[in-house]
Amino acid sequence: MKLPKYPYAHFSYCSNIHPGEEWADHFDQIKQHLPELKSRLSPDSSFGVGLRLSAKAASQLKRKSELDRFRTWLTTEDLYLFTMNGFPYGSFHGERVKDNVYAPDWTAPDRLLYTTDLIEILTELLPGGIDGGISTSPVSYKYWEKAASGTDDIFAIATINLARAARRMHKVYEQTGKQIHLDIEPEPDCLLENGTETLQFFKEWLFPKGSDFLQSEFSYSKSKAEEILKKHITVCYDTCHFALEYEHAKDAIDAFRKEGIRIGKTQVSSALKVDWTRPGLSVQNVLSRLKTFDEPVYLHQVIELRKDGSFQQYRDLPQALGAFDESAAKEWRIHFHVPLFLDEFEELHSTRDHIEQALPYLLQSSRCTHFEIETYTWEVLPERFKTNLTDSIEREYRWMLGLVAG
Repeated sequence: MKLPKYPYAHFSYCSNIHPGEEWADHFDQIKQHLPELKSRLSPDSSFGVGLRLSAKAASQLKRKSELDRFRTWLTTEDLYLFTMNGFPYGSFHGERVKDNVYAPDWTAPDRLLYTTDLIEILTELLPGGIDGGISTSPVSYKYWEKAASGTDDIFAIATINLARAARRMHKVYEQTGKQIHLDIEPEPDCLLENGTETLQFFKEWLFPKGSDFLQSEFSYSKSKAEEILKKHITVCYDTCHFALEYEHAKDAIDAFRKEGIRIGKTQVSSALKVDWTRPGLSVQNVLSRLKTFDEPVYLHQVIELRKDGSFQQYRDLPQALGAFDESAAKEWRIHFHVPLFLDEFEELHSTRDHIEQALPYLLQSSRCTHFEIETYTWEVLPERFKTNLTDSIEREYRWMLGLVAG
């Protein structure tokens, strides 16, 4: 959907909240929610769609008959697809995901093939006159064995594969006039987990070495190769992930802009936060509450700010709980996408303040035009806040739209 105050910006939510690793199953799910959300939130204008597809679903949807059927449904319901989530390759519901969410990484041909399928789908369905985006994984995972001996080989291969994806998107632009960008999404414990590491990768690998590859492989000039990479490879600014890293929103956004790196997509999401020094806090109550967030499907990385100003990072919530030291801990930020509309529930808080800083600044001071809600964990809410899924998504929209309309 679009807002009169920001006519260049598009708002949506990510369909990764809906199960269905087969396209038919996922389509059934979104048909239950998208038309109703449109009628509530955008009854008189088109409503944007943020689509997450597994690799299997993408290979099914790209068939002409399925694309035609989906296109007809979008048109009939006055919906339009402008952004896709190409981060999780396989299953995202109902089974253990953990670090498998990063596989295959950008050294693997399957990651490039999957992304190419998404590019083809978006090329077919993206309306004219707007750009399209696909968020993707931040190269690889730091704790896999392949990263133990160094990351240069990983970055070298990933750079070539990303350059190939950029060339494919550039060919689409030449043939159709549609501009599609691939939005790399930094995340804790990945090879690109914060603003500094992401900037270094773009400056030291993607732009120079990706440009060298495009020049040697496809005979582009140096300036053309750099233009292709800068136009088609961008950053996905996930407000949860940047808050987890204790980054100041304005500083991070300005750093990308200074280096000519575009933020192609913003994922609007909150992390859990605990202030261990809060007066009256019951440490044992909080530890007991946090144990309810320890579930077997997703990784919940924890970054601890200590009283001495240092940081301690844990790969998952159980490790952090097991190592908790009340005398040392000042604050925890936990990778758990909690609802936007709540800043505080019981003795826990969220990083919603980061969204309140980042979102208005991105809308006013960057070239980002894609904004996607990515909340997919409502089951841990206190019972008084729980409601059905459509109502829950609407509540997220209304909080976000209230923020940007002010």
